[in-house]
Parts: sequence; structure tokens; C-alpha cells
Amino acid sequence: MSKRSPHDVVVIGAGVVGAACAYYATRAGLAVAVVDRGPVAGGTTGAGEGNLLVSDKEPGPELDLALYSTQLWRELAEEIGEQTEYEPKGGLVVASGEAGMDALRAFAAHQGKAGVEAAEIPGERLHELEPHLAPSLVGGFHYPQDAQVQPALAAAHLLRAARRAGAELFLGEAVTAVRTGPGGAVTGVTTERRTLDAPAVVNAAGTWGGAVAELAGVALPVLPRRGFVLVTEPLPRIVRHKVYAADYVADVASGSAALQTSPVVEGTPAGPVLIGASRERVGFDRTLSVEVLHRLAAQAAALFPVLAEVAVQRAYRGFRPYLPDHLPAIGADARVPGLYHACGHEGAGIGLAPATGELIAAQLSGAQPALDLTPFRADRFGTA
Repeated sequence: MSKRSPHDVVVIGAGVVGAACAYYATRAGLAVAVVDRGPVAGGTTGAGEGNLLVSDKEPGPELDLALYSTQLWRELAEEIGEQTEYEPKGGLVVASGEAGMDALRAFAAHQGKAGVEAAEIPGERLHELEPHLAPSLVGGFHYPQDAQVQPALAAAHLLRAARRAGAELFLGEAVTAVRTGPGGAVTGVTTERRTLDAPAVVNAAGTWGGAVAELAGVALPVLPRRGFVLVTEPLPRIVRHKVYAADYVADVASGSAALQTSPVVEGTPAGPVLIGASRERVGFDRTLSVEVLHRLAAQAAALFPVLAEVAVQRAYRGFRPYLPDHLPAIGADARVPGLYHACGHEGAGIGLAPATGELIAAQLSGAQPALDLTPFRADRFGTA
């Protein structure tokens, strides 16, 4: 006999986005169930670096979301910041030539009109922010609003706070059906072990958001975009900021399926340095690519020569949930009453999680969302 349990909302996905949805929904007074086929942070979240960035986003809906999320992360830091290794350390974007510096200058000026803080740093002053940077760099821009968390810890502590407020968590249970009533409205979900009744379901399944949408009878073209991260041996704090090369911004915005790598280097409170970033669309192929690892190591050493003699202890990979226009799907799906989406954030999900969760909770509780959700509508792709 299946177990039944009434809730106001079922959140599918126990990554950081699903955790944020549960956290803000319980704060809004809703009875929440979170279900995941694996453990907490077992998907994209557990393979992330924990970036909370505004520096890599051009003005538009995603940057508005990031700025709002930056504010919410600061508020969350007062409650769970120490437990999640929250660091408001800022970002540093650097250029190796004058053409790159000109591009950064124009980009920062454009961002400034949208509320992003950025300060130009000439090449001779870069060592004041990062003493171990390559001396050949011509300059960069410092972004004080950038920050970092440990993503798996962030998801775990958001869920812990939600559970203290009454949320229920069901792990190791794949959702096999999104149930609807005679009029087509959502009535809950069925998992491998139980039936969960609820008039609302939030699809926070990350890279598998398209498959969950399909269970509800709608199309959402979420695709996996694979990336690798290198983890060094524990070190003294030789990298103080999130540091990346100017071409990283172009890689983030690119829709290419081909392999792209650009150096992204940051230290962690625990000591290891994290090195990225790569992007390629190869489906869910988890094959370890030695070519990619060599590229990332070489590019990081060119940016920070001190890393050339440092041991890499491990490498891991994950899949960013990619949507064709680089915007996530957030909010109510007009095609299925009671279905909400919170997925497709690509590599920005950790940074955008609080804003996503707060906006979803506002819709669920009948409040006015703080941002216009029209650009994030799931039905913007039609039936393709």
C-alpha cells in the first residue's frame, strides 16, 4: 500500500535550488515535501565550485536575478554563513593584452548602469590584490560583490533550516509520475515508495529538469553541459579572490557545443585551490577527459605560476543544466496549473538559488514576486 501525505507543495530536487525553494516556502508558512532520487546535493550542486557571481553577467534578467540573490545571500550569511563557508571575497577578472582590457572596460561600464560595482586595476597594481599573479598581465577589474560558498554545505543547511520549520525530506526516491486531476491541474507526485499529495509541484531537478517536465506532459529543453574542476593539495591562502581570465565571460555566454576552457582559479577556506573551467555538450558522458585536465592545469599555471609545482589531488566533473537562451526557467507553468519550474540555471545555480527560491515561494503563497518572471517563463520555447 502506498503511503500518502498531504502538503502544500512538493519540491523535486535536493540540490541548492530545491533547498532554497523549500527554505523560502516554509518561511512563507507552506507545508513542504522535498524528494530526490539521490542524496542531498547529489547532482550538479555537489560538482560545483560555489560561485556567487555578478561579474560574468551582462545587464538583463539574469543579472537582475544575480543582484537580488547577492542581497539574499548576505542575509542568509547571518543565519548559516559560517556553516556554508560563505566568503564575500570579491572577484578579479584579468586581461593579458590591451584588446582584452578594452573589452573588460566596456563590459564593466555597461554593468555599472545596472548596479554592479567594479573598479579598474592597472597591471602594476594587480599584485596588491593577488601577489602570485603572472606579472605579464596588463590589468583587470575588481568586483567586490562576488562571493563564494561551499555548495553542498549550502544545500544541506538550507534544507536543515527548512526541516526545522516543518518540511519533510524524502531521499533515494525517484519521482515516477507527476499526477494531475480531471481538469489537468497538479495533484501531487508518485515516487518509488509513496504518493505525495499537493496542489503544487516545483521542478528543481537541475540537469534532469527536462525529464521531470516531461512527466508533467510539457516540454522544457534542458541539456547537460559537462564541466571539470581540479582540486589541489591544501595550501596557504595564495589565491585571495575568485580570479579568472577575460575570455571566461565569452565562454559562459556561448551556445557552442564544442569544448571551451578558460582559467578560473580560487582558494578555499579548507586550503585546496579549485581550478576550472571547462564547458562542452556531450550528453551525460562522465568519461574523464585527460585533455581537458591538462588544459585547465596549464591555463591555471599561466595565470598563477606558483601553481606549476603544486600537486593536484583529484578532479571531478558535473553537468550544468543548460537552456538555449542561457536563462533559467523560474515560476508557474501556464500549461499545467500547479506546476512550477526552478531549473536550467546552467553554471549559475548556486549563486541564483536564493532569489529563485524566494520568487517561487512568493508565487506559491500568492504574493507579488520581487522581480518580473516573464523572461523566465518555461513556455517561452514553445513545443520544441
